[in-house]
Amino acid sequence: MAIVILRTIIVFVCIVSAMRLMGKRQLGELELSELAVAVLISDMAAHPLQDIGIPMLNGIIPIIVLLSCEILISFLSLKSEKIRTVLFGKPCVIIKNGCICQEEMKKNRFSLDELSEQLRRRDVTDISSVRCAILETDGSLNVILNASDQPLTAGAAGIPRREHGIPLGLICDGKLQKGNLAKAGKSPAWLRRELAKRNIARIADVYYMTVDECGDIYLSEKEKNK
Repeated sequence: MAIVILRTIIVFVCIVSAMRLMGKRQLGELELSELAVAVLISDMAAHPLQDIGIPMLNGIIPIIVLLSCEILISFLSLKSEKIRTVLFGKPCVIIKNGCICQEEMKKNRFSLDELSEQLRRRDVTDISSVRCAILETDGSLNVILNASDQPLTAGAAGIPRREHGIPLGLICDGKLQKGNLAKAGKSPAWLRRELAKRNIARIADVYYMTVDECGDIYLSEKEKNK
């Protein structure tokens, strides 16, 4: 049993390290080669876990080779547009000025049901309001509406707005985040005063507390056990 646990931990560390080296972009969207590598890595890693008689290197070496291939492909695609086009293809315009490009739909085997689903996910129900819809190489659809159909922003309406910046978590699940407190330029005394204003005696009673660059605070207390 101990051997199985140890082998599982080793394989897990190898897979996590491999995915980390592939970069953050691959975690959110997979190109064709990246999907192939991810599937193969999961399959190769399973063999030494299923049979403890298989040497660990039989699972680790293929992971290293696949990772090296992916890094090489990524490097070459950055340097050569031709290689990038062959491996990943090019974005395609599916809708232009409210008209569906039927040839591009057929070429990409993109059905009308899939198009409707993607548009609904972006709260678009009227195709005539779409100035341009682009099918990206990872299969996602980016939609640009006509200027008259775009949501009105505060800037377009001439309404001044404050830039709040990125909020920093000061307390997470009852634990003080000292690093973020220092980044926010706040002291422990300031934190105690803010908690006292809200009748909170202990940091442990706070589930989540943030502060942004404007000094605006969000605070959520822990739910009381019934």
